[in-house]
Amino acid sequence: MSELKTDQKIILAAQGLLTNSGLGAVSFDTIARELGIAKQSVLYWFPSKSDLLAAMFVDWLGAEAMEAEDSLASVLTPNEAIDVFVRSILRFHTDNLDRFRMMYLAPQTLKAGMQEVRNGDVLAKIHATTSQLYGALAARLDESPDQARQTAFAIHSAALGLVLMLGLAEGIGDPLAHSQDDILTALIAKLSS
Repeated sequence: MSELKTDQKIILAAQGLLTNSGLGAVSFDTIARELGIAKQSVLYWFPSKSDLLAAMFVDWLGAEAMEAEDSLASVLTPNEAIDVFVRSILRFHTDNLDRFRMMYLAPQTLKAGMQEVRNGDVLAKIHATTSQLYGALAARLDESPDQARQTAFAIHSAALGLVLMLGLAEGIGDPLAHSQDDILTALIAKLSS
């Protein structure tokens, strides 16, 4: 097994800090101290916090796409594809709601300067990864390529909406009136109809 490159070690350290202590704990000094490297080494790979956050997002998005794609490997029908896709997205995000919040909510709440994508490669990676994510589901739907792609996007958005509501309920300590399984089953039934 090959050793991780420094940039990947930095991303993993930042993700660990975020998971264990929140966004405020993610600092170049803390990452450098945790990895036993100079702060300048961290800054070499990620000149700004927004660059680091973007790299974390791309890494997580790739993991989400891979999980969804793996779940679709042996499906036989479009409805089965919708079912396993939605369940895999829900499982991926409910297993780590802090990661979900960081991926899909934090970028919307950061100051405008933090949202700036400084590296065109980041957008290219995001587009390639979402293409993989939506393409995996779209290939299993009985629709024209354009329509299947739109449907895959809508299904992913609906699954993220459910995760958002589950995260909100968990975040404020207000249980939903229906069980997660019942809501998930209802969503899949609606999306499969």
